Amino acid sequence: MSETSSGLRRYSGPAFFSFAFRPFFFCGALFAGLAIPVWVALFTGHLVLPSADPMRWHAHEMLFGYLGAVIGGFLLTAIPNWTGRLPVSGAPLAGLLGFWLLGRIGAVLQATGVIGPAVGIVLELLYWVALSGAAFREIIAGNNKRNLPVVAMITAFALADVVTFLPDWTEADPMLGARLAIALAAALISLIGGRITPSFTRNWLAKEKGEPFPAAFGRIDKAAVALTLLGMLGWALWPEAPWAGALLLAAALMQAIRLVRWQGQRTLQEPLVVILHLGYLWVVVALIALGTSAIAPSVLTGNAALHAMTAGAVGTMTLAVMTRATLGHTGRALVADLGTRAIYVLVTLGALLRVTAPWLPTDYGETVGLAGLLWAGAFLLFAVKYGPYLFSRRS
Repeated sequence: MSETSSGLRRYSGPAFFSFAFRPFFFCGALFAGLAIPVWVALFTGHLVLPSADPMRWHAHEMLFGYLGAVIGGFLLTAIPNWTGRLPVSGAPLAGLLGFWLLGRIGAVLQATGVIGPAVGIVLELLYWVALSGAAFREIIAGNNKRNLPVVAMITAFALADVVTFLPDWTEADPMLGARLAIALAAALISLIGGRITPSFTRNWLAKEKGEPFPAAFGRIDKAAVALTLLGMLGWALWPEAPWAGALLLAAALMQAIRLVRWQGQRTLQEPLVVILHLGYLWVVVALIALGTSAIAPSVLTGNAALHAMTAGAVGTMTLAVMTRATLGHTGRALVADLGTRAIYVLVTLGALLRVTAPWLPTDYGETVGLAGLLWAGAFLLFAVKYGPYLFSRRS
């Protein structure tokens, strides 16, 4: 939906709250860029959390803080395109952002012992309940049943957030909720990334090179999405089960076939399209790595494999979507200038260093720290470069 549509002209407030991608992309990027240096300080022992496991805090805030904001921004911006209805804007959108911020404040207060988990979970769930409710309301009102599975995944993401709090009261696996969220993130990339990557590739090829175009959605795509969801959920619940590893390797094969069919090698001249293919390639790499770590943990550690999915696939794909959507929805030319290309280089280098750190001939802690700072730098650069676009009206 164009921001100049007759319906949107009814909104006359600050541009920042005219569309969900504006506040949530900016705040999500800024949060990721600031939270990772805090994690580096925790990882290297320069900072201590008095009342929380640093690993749990890091995983939670990256998945439900940064990624949660990007998901909300993308979903509430896409829904008007799906339904033809007006976007959530103004005070309701500001309220959603306020709920998200309360969750981030609650996580810090809980980690420092100011509040307990009971208060923390209430503050955390305000955002997810409001986001899921708004999304379901718009989808149902717009009679857009095709996209109900996407919204259902968002609700499942909220339930995974609940699971992250269970270890405060039970003997539940402390990382179960994080693994479930990673599994759902992989499925969302497979589903949504599997729509937009071939679509934008086709558009560029039609304009610049012509046929052959990316293969249409078919049985291979359905099998890839299904295997990825099943394999990732199996890994989340039983991370060391060989059968889950086998499912992940099968999913990797189908995703690799899918990716090849999208003709990405013909788009090397267009960074805004290439980065989508690179983000999706990280999904294939991560599935192979996670599958191998489950079947042969002595060959590949689960930690390195996990970061192939998070720092690699999630980090790259979110920035690919955030840059392109911001340019398109704010009326800028769909061109990756030097700053945008620098964002892509930073996130790629950060992810590569984080995944390969165990095998590099360098100090592991220093390498992980550098990887984190490079990765965070990509998001801070997004906030600095794209912030003016997000705060100002459409060009």
